[in-house]
Amino acid sequence: MKQFFCEAMKVAETCDVSTPEDGLVLYSVSFLPTKENREQAFQYVKDHSGFVTIENTLCGSKLVEMSLTDKGNLTDEEVASIWATASERMIKNAKGNITAFVDGANPRSVFCRVELVNILENPLITTINGEDKHLFASKYIKYEK
Repeated sequence: MKQFFCEAMKVAETCDVSTPEDGLVLYSVSFLPTKENREQAFQYVKDHSGFVTIENTLCGSKLVEMSLTDKGNLTDEEVASIWATASERMIKNAKGNITAFVDGANPRSVFCRVELVNILENPLITTINGEDKHLFASKYIKYEK
């Protein structure tokens, strides 16, 4: 493994990812043609006191400082795995309502593969965008019959 990957993964696995109750804002841009969901999430946080994205946590800010948003010498899969690790930890510690900007979220995205699954498993998260989390998730998770 590359040293930089290991350093970034250690940050994702250990740094603080806590968020205020009802204050977590998620977005999905993986595999989408624009960053519109991200831009809307950042604007929402800017306009609403007490709300944060992963980049506003200590962990996320350290990953941004490491230029992990620019990938550097890492593959797309490596970058996604680092952010997914941090996201999973963040969701497992979140409480209350989640605000999500996820229009058109791709089934391969971190939101669909990691965050949404962990939201459903976390009994302390009750709603997404004020809607029952299971009802919200049914729009993004296709259940096998």
